[in-house]
Amino acid sequence: MADTNGSVVEPVRVGFTLNGGVLSLELDPRVTLASALREHLGLTGTKIGCDQGQCGACTVLVNGRRINSCLTLAVMHEGDAITTIEGLGTPEALHPIQQAFIEHDGFQCGYCTPGQILSSLAVLEEIRAGIPSHVTGSLEGAIPLSDEEIRERMSGNLCRCAAYPNIIAAIRDFAGDQP
Repeated sequence: MADTNGSVVEPVRVGFTLNGGVLSLELDPRVTLASALREHLGLTGTKIGCDQGQCGACTVLVNGRRINSCLTLAVMHEGDAITTIEGLGTPEALHPIQQAFIEHDGFQCGYCTPGQILSSLAVLEEIRAGIPSHVTGSLEGAIPLSDEEIRERMSGNLCRCAAYPNIIAAIRDFAGDQP
């Protein structure tokens, strides 16, 4: 492959676990994780909205933590465990958070929904782990699952349709079923 200067860019091999399966790809080292997922692996649930890390549509989980996959290179994830929306459930057997989003109309056009759902899982894990946000009232003790806490933590995931109250309801409903 040649870059814009005519220099040859050699592809590199990157291996990671994706939705529970181990894989290896040969990629241009400049390919973002979002592009690798969509264009090289056909996992189009990961959306590219702004391509600048501002909208959250490209959110995936890497080793259990949420990231904007448009801002990271695929080669940086050698050996990582990556989860996309395709790794959560199937149309026949939805993940409970996906079911909660449906029951609470936590989406309208659906473009942001995969990122919203993956971010929701990470938000609840952050709260369970006691990781404070900017609105956490106390650094001691358990963090309460409040609407304010959810809104703050989900603020990196934008919804142009403004389904925010329904998204919060879906997260709260799903969290109520969690230990």
